[in-house]
Amino acid sequence: MNDQSKDDIQELISRLLTAIGEDPEREGLVRTPERVALAWEYLARGYDLQLEDVVGQACFEEKYDEMVTVKDIDFFSMCEHHLLPFFGKAHVGYLPDGRVIGLSKIPRIVEMYARRLQVQERMTQQIANALMDILKPKGVGIVVEGVHMCMQMRGVEKQNSYATTSHLVGEFKTNQKTREEFMRIISLKGL
Repeated sequence: MNDQSKDDIQELISRLLTAIGEDPEREGLVRTPERVALAWEYLARGYDLQLEDVVGQACFEEKYDEMVTVKDIDFFSMCEHHLLPFFGKAHVGYLPDGRVIGLSKIPRIVEMYARRLQVQERMTQQIANALMDILKPKGVGIVVEGVHMCMQMRGVEKQNSYATTSHLVGEFKTNQKTREEFMRIISLKGL
């Protein structure tokens, strides 16, 4: 985000405060437009990232051919419909076909897509497609569980609801045993 974008956000927030009946010059609000601009720079940083930069040189030739799973990856995102947060956990698995990725890169991929205006369904697919593109594995499975503030703070106001999305590709979609193994692994209690 460049300086002009930050200035534009500050101006918009000042106008928003006025529009809802607040005084942007009130002591507690004087620096709010600046703080909001800095927050959005952080919240939307996924737009400044490319998959190749996130992964770097962390794909390796390896003969390992069993499922690799990273689960309970915390994520925070912003709903593109209401600009309200949604957050939760992503569970990612893949079946290598001669290549593996550094395990820390999987949460970084989740983070890259989460730090954009999103809908949970698209984010789930983007994570799976990214792994398919860079690894060319036998298959990928993604399950994302998210709590949406647009459902809890407004609208239906259901505080105990959450959304689950999945995207299965390759053997995760076509092989029932692979799919069942993935679902069993992600349901296990952690450390």
